[in-house]
Amino acid sequence: MTPPHLAPSTPAASPAPGAAVPVHALRRSAVRLGAVWGLTRLLQVALVAGLFGRVGEEINGEVHRIYFHWYGQLVTGSFPLDDVMWQYPPGAALVILSPALLPGLSYFQAFVALTLVVDAVVAVALARAGGPASGTRTRAGAWVWVAGLPLLMHLPLVRYDVQVTALAVLSLLALLASRGRPVLGGALAAVGALVKVWPALALLGTPRGRTTRAAWGSAVASAAVLLGVLALAFSHTFDFLRQQGNRGVQIESLGGTLLALARLTGLPREGAYRVEYRYGAIEFVGPHVSTVAQASLLLTAFAFCWLLLWRVRARRWHAATVCDAALCAVQLFVVTSRVISPQYMIWLIGLAAVCLTVRQTTQRPVALLLLAAAAVSTLAYPLAYGEVSASTAYGCLLMVVRNGLLLAAALYSCRRLWRSSVGAPAVP
Repeated sequence: MTPPHLAPSTPAASPAPGAAVPVHALRRSAVRLGAVWGLTRLLQVALVAGLFGRVGEEINGEVHRIYFHWYGQLVTGSFPLDDVMWQYPPGAALVILSPALLPGLSYFQAFVALTLVVDAVVAVALARAGGPASGTRTRAGAWVWVAGLPLLMHLPLVRYDVQVTALAVLSLLALLASRGRPVLGGALAAVGALVKVWPALALLGTPRGRTTRAAWGSAVASAAVLLGVLALAFSHTFDFLRQQGNRGVQIESLGGTLLALARLTGLPREGAYRVEYRYGAIEFVGPHVSTVAQASLLLTAFAFCWLLLWRVRARRWHAATVCDAALCAVQLFVVTSRVISPQYMIWLIGLAAVCLTVRQTTQRPVALLLLAAAAVSTLAYPLAYGEVSASTAYGCLLMVVRNGLLLAAALYSCRRLWRSSVGAPAVP
């Protein structure tokens, strides 16, 4: 027998899945991530400040005009009354009022600064969740957030969707924690739902049993408490509900793309389509628009039924099921909506980032499609929004490509989620 000290040497094997990653490698990864975050956010702030010229200058107007106007009404203790632009749940008031935390800055400056802070919190949370020793986690999710958000230029800094997405991301990360924190996850999802509804879908994929009861129970209790506080603190708390039913078909939605193609080809013969600024968006006006809007609502109802069917039929939960289901659900509601605003891409990037913190996710190719859709979305808004509004050939091409990517991602997401949790398990 060969003595141990004379045994032939063998090449060092790569770390096995689950093996601890060297500390210095983790530090280098964190430094690179922080450097990219700092550089990209500096460029986004430069765009907001107009240092590169008036690129998408109208993007900033929403904070200057609409948010600041709402702020002036909310500080009086009343929600906007009979304002068709106010279409959000009462929790949105917390975000609109938040710039008051930085009294030394203008409203616009404070809003951008707080958005950057929330953005950094999400990046750190994703990096920590994808961190150290466990081979079941990866920092790919943090990279998707850090590098994916700038694809939308400076839009994320001047919309409150980063704050909403942060609540959904943190809710999912609480549910994904090693010991699980369903009560915290449910509470965060409830707060997010009272700000912009869709974060409630973060709880769709919670495992059956104790986790679901704790998360959903916490969400209901938290929503009831916060809603009660807001109802006591403000008047006209539920006025926003009146503005939702009158929404039309936005030019960037899937239905809007069909109408834009009809407009481009000169159809229909009954009369020409035109666009108008209504309810905070550019919407189509003309024949068959109401039919397209009703079809969108029916598709949304069908998507909801499919999600319920998935929930009933699902039998296998793995580490990433809860975040995979959340991403799938939000995609379905986005693609079937009468409105697809460019800031909706922030939601999808955030949820895709959470999925990619877990190696077992089924949504990795879906995340790549969403990043491509985000890049094309920026070409449409703000860079070529005039072309999109006029339904030119180039504008229609951008919308067909962007919405085609979103539709493909949603359908692929459904297929992969179903096969991972409902279909027959794969043969090793």
